[in-house]
Amino acid sequence: MDMIKKVKGRKVVTINVDPAREEKVNEAHRITTEAAAPVVDSAIRNAVQHVEEATNPYKNINWITHGEFTVEKGREQIDQFIATWEHEGSWVHATEFAEKKDLIHSFHYIYHVYWSFTTPPRPLAKFSALAYFIIKFNKSKPPHMPVDVLYYFEESKLIHRPGMSRFREQWLHHIIDAKYSLLKSITTL
Repeated sequence: MDMIKKVKGRKVVTINVDPAREEKVNEAHRITTEAAAPVVDSAIRNAVQHVEEATNPYKNINWITHGEFTVEKGREQIDQFIATWEHEGSWVHATEFAEKKDLIHSFHYIYHVYWSFTTPPRPLAKFSALAYFIIKFNKSKPPHMPVDVLYYFEESKLIHRPGMSRFREQWLHHIIDAKYSLLKSITTL
């Protein structure tokens, strides 16, 4: 048996150490560390993600590059981005490619996203709100660069960029309420 001396305050304490017991303790420590490491790593990852979301509430996705872009992939990416928006579950949307504009230095791929609010008594909505997404494909950018994306809602001149503003469900309600009020005023004339 080995002798280990530990100093406690001013007294010297001598402890007898059994090498077999010390080996068992070290093995138990190794097993515990191996078991705890994934749990600790997961907790740290979740904490970092939570802090990032708290410091940057503007959600975004990794947009495709110029080299990866197709009209269908653009539509899929818009739907993927919209899936990050927080809204009541009764809203449904449909995305469709509308047109391609050939400008001097770029192509603009324009998509329409139709939003409607459905309820069990009214599964088919009378009105929809329209969001316009423009994916800008720059002719001079290399294939590894991401495409530029912007979007806006009908009846609004405010242009949004993914990751720069937070979606507000009220925008859709205002558009549909305005259409409803317009129809109501026309039918009462």
